[in-house]
Amino acid sequence: MILQVPTSQKTQLVDITRQVADAVARKGFTDGAVVVFAPHTTAAVTINEAADPAVPGDILLAINRMVEDDLPYRHGEGNSPAHVKSSLVGASEIVAVENGRLALGTWQGIFFCEFDGPRQRKVRLFFLPGT
Repeated sequence: MILQVPTSQKTQLVDITRQVADAVARKGFTDGAVVVFAPHTTAAVTINEAADPAVPGDILLAINRMVEDDLPYRHGEGNSPAHVKSSLVGASEIVAVENGRLALGTWQGIFFCEFDGPRQRKVRLFFLPGT
């Protein structure tokens, strides 16, 4: 299953928890896990606090400070920092599904991490049945 995720900024965390939960419900998936995968080399997926809207901004602040834009990168497209950020965060997360619901913690949400936007992005979902 593929989710469409539009982004509007160069670096941005987009909460996709509801989209993933809706996809689980549409599929009628009850128990197991869902793999949330970003098939892009300049984007990522992470799980973090979704209750406080300041947290995604803090994450971006730290990542943008760790990976500087003005290093002597050799990649010709000019988006080397985005590739590094994507590698640091990772392309996927696995989320348990119990009784048809995402088994996330109270404050957790699933975020698509844009590091080379704005763009129209895709997130692929793979369903792993439980035993």
